[in-house]
Amino acid sequence: MAIAAAILLSFASGITVLAEDMNENGTFVLQTDMGQAPADNEASVCVYIDNIEYTGTAFLKDAITYVGIREFSLYMGAQSVDWDGAVKAAAIVADNLTITAQNGSKYITANGRYLWIRDGIINLDGTMYVPIRVIAQAFDCSVAWSEEEHIAYLTSGNGAIESGSDFYSDDEVLWLSRVIHAEAQGEPLEGKIAVGSVVLNRVNSNQFPNTIYSVIFDMSAGVQFSPAASGTIYCTPNEESVLAAKLCLEGARISDNVFFFVNQSTAKNTWVSDNRPYVMTIGNHTFFA
Repeated sequence: MAIAAAILLSFASGITVLAEDMNENGTFVLQTDMGQAPADNEASVCVYIDNIEYTGTAFLKDAITYVGIREFSLYMGAQSVDWDGAVKAAAIVADNLTITAQNGSKYITANGRYLWIRDGIINLDGTMYVPIRVIAQAFDCSVAWSEEEHIAYLTSGNGAIESGSDFYSDDEVLWLSRVIHAEAQGEPLEGKIAVGSVVLNRVNSNQFPNTIYSVIFDMSAGVQFSPAASGTIYCTPNEESVLAAKLCLEGARISDNVFFFVNQSTAKNTWVSDNRPYVMTIGNHTFFA
């Protein structure tokens, strides 16, 4: 029996991954130019760019549509795609656009922007694949999904994503990276993004103040973030904390439904764990709705 038609899974930024039905036999089928039989959770997908069918390889894996980064970039007019075997990274140059992508990374960079890839860049038989939503964003393409046709439609914009120097607010990066560093400097990247998710989920909620700074220093119901009271909020954030802040500002979220977190091994106040719904645990932090 075929599963229900296309599922749309979104980050708060609107980054969406595409899911599609099984075939009539109840299995996914993919023919690739790699001559490889696909895993059971992979399926072919049609892609149109400005109403012209994209002839490169595109497939679904774990509900995410992937394309080869070199093939797609050259199709979009990139002048060069260079490979650095020492660090296993690709460097792409197009008009007004520079992209870097490293095997296994959770993000790509595009004009100084940091674009989150939930399940990471993948490599199949020496070919690097990235989610189509992410590489399309780098090339300033919008993406629409037709549930009836099971086709991804890309529409070109200006050809290149807005630069990081224009997109990021220095003040927002400063305070978000400071609170991430103060609260989660010893946590993995996902743990840092989870702390950033709490802050930005509060910013977007009418239950809390509406700026990063005011959320961090909110005292309306007592101290919300202990570093704001202890002074460690003013410590210089490390590189990964700044990275996590920028990923969060691009829309990366561990969950749209986390508003509190505690380190239960050190927390003296149990109000959050006693009163808020549990969502997840990452590293030393437990997150609550």
